[in-house]
Amino acid sequence: MGKTVFKRKIYHEILEWKEKKSNKYALLIKGARRVGKSTIVQEFAKNEFKSYILIDFAHTSREIIELFDDTYNLDFFFLKLQQLTGTRLYENESVIIFDEVQLLPKARQAIKYLVADGRYKYIETGSLLSIKKNTKDILIPSEEHKIFMYPMDFEEFLWAIGDEITIETIKILVKSKKAAGNALHRNLMRIFRLYMLIGGMPQAIETYLEQNNLQIVDEVKREIVDLYEEDFVKIDGTGLAGDIYDAIPANLSSNASRYILSNAREGVRSAQIRELIPDMLSSFTVNIAYHANNPGVGMSLEKDTGRYKLFASDVGLFVTLAFRDKNYTENVIYNKLLSDKLDTNLGYIYENVVSQMLIAKGNHLFYYTMENGTSNHLYEIDFLVSIGDKICPIEVKSGNYRSHKSLDVFCSKFSSRIKEKYVVHTKDYKWENGIHYIPVYMVPFLYDK
Repeated sequence: MGKTVFKRKIYHEILEWKEKKSNKYALLIKGARRVGKSTIVQEFAKNEFKSYILIDFAHTSREIIELFDDTYNLDFFFLKLQQLTGTRLYENESVIIFDEVQLLPKARQAIKYLVADGRYKYIETGSLLSIKKNTKDILIPSEEHKIFMYPMDFEEFLWAIGDEITIETIKILVKSKKAAGNALHRNLMRIFRLYMLIGGMPQAIETYLEQNNLQIVDEVKREIVDLYEEDFVKIDGTGLAGDIYDAIPANLSSNASRYILSNAREGVRSAQIRELIPDMLSSFTVNIAYHANNPGVGMSLEKDTGRYKLFASDVGLFVTLAFRDKNYTENVIYNKLLSDKLDTNLGYIYENVVSQMLIAKGNHLFYYTMENGTSNHLYEIDFLVSIGDKICPIEVKSGNYRSHKSLDVFCSKFSSRIKEKYVVHTKDYKWENGIHYIPVYMVPFLYDK
């Protein structure tokens, strides 16, 4: 059985590159492993070009690798490449794909000369592109147009399971700012919880569609987590990067105002982790939220790089990490999660999925804390999103959504900067006292035009 090709939004971004930029730039698609980069690129090449050559640097032959030792004579290079692959290239009608290009840095360096040659188009895919060993001794080409590929979002998930109705329903509810009503809301929440449990990794979704068994889906997700942890060893041989990743659920569930280093490893120094964070971000396996020292437009200018929270890039993998106390997670756990009957705090799962949805919409993540005059507990706004010249504070609740002292204090302090106030929760939509109480499934569509 062949790999399922799911409908992905990034296809239109790739098409825009082909139509507007491919004469001057190669396309570089950056994203975590197993998010579907190779699949969508190959599908695009089949549909939009007369022929294509896919070079997977994780599995290609030594003869093809050796071609990149000397790209001075491009006529010979292309002739040999066609001979080795058995594929004919047509000028202006063929694309050459460099898959997992970080594994052969000199191939990436060759992009400069290949693009300048102008005969064919080029697409590169990769993760871990920025770590030192993947850029050492090469000149990074400026002839790259970079786009990011994320796990499948909620809308793509619904397309995959053949549900065309739910999206339109939610969009109408968001546009009209209306409550769904009890029965419809319960159904929408169940569908969204299913997305949270499976996540957006194509392999996990494909397994669900084939098996309809969440325990088997969990096994697939564990394989992906294991793959990521193997990559972390490439970043850091001490295993600290893997420990940081594994500790993400524990950190979020602790309600701390920043990532607690000791949750990852006792005795670790902040400087050690600070060195690893950029490389972990370049793997696209984690998302980061920085503390905004001055919440407003231009938060990046005053972010606190020493105060941050980490999230898993995919909520389905986050759930697997959270219940990784033994070698497998039974269906009974997943079924209780699906029906919202598990006796545990799920707030951190909702916080992770909101972070993922905001990232997918092109936002950088920021949060804000304030001193509490009556206790040691800080007031905290989970996320801040800028819209025009204003900001929107977002507080995520899985329990009592009417209690939001942090939001109240923040809005009082920065009233002139605020456009809309949101409490994201698991109940139906409500607008009350200037606050939008929105069910979590509405988040991806809040800022749609």
